[in-house]
Amino acid sequence: MADPMRIRAQAAGDKATIRVLMSHEMESGQRKDGTGKLIPAWHIQDVTATLNGKVVMTAEWGPAVSKNPFLQFTIKGAKAGDKVGVVWKDNKGDTRSDEATVS
Repeated sequence: MADPMRIRAQAAGDKATIRVLMSHEMESGQRKDGTGKLIPAWHIQDVTATLNGKVVMTAEWGPAVSKNPFLQFTIKGAKAGDKVGVVWKDNKGDTRSDEATVS
C-alpha cells in the first residue's frame, strides 16, 4: 500500500480549503528504462473526496499528472470538526484512503 496522504483542511467562514499531497510514482507508460524497455503505465485514475461521508468532489486523472500529485479544492458549508476523506484508485487496482478533521 502507498504511503499515507498528507491532508490539511482549514475552515474560514463557511468554506474549508482542502490540500492533499498524494504519494504515488505516476508512470505515464511512455518512458524507457536503462535497457530501452517501456516502463508500464501506473497512475492514479480516480479521486473522490467526502465531507462527513457525503461525496463533494470526484476527479478522473490520466498519465499526464505528475509524480506525488498535489490537489487543492474548497468545500462550501464545511466547519471545524467535520471529517474530510480522500480516496484514490490507480490503473493497477491499488487504492488508498485517508481522512482529516477540518480545523
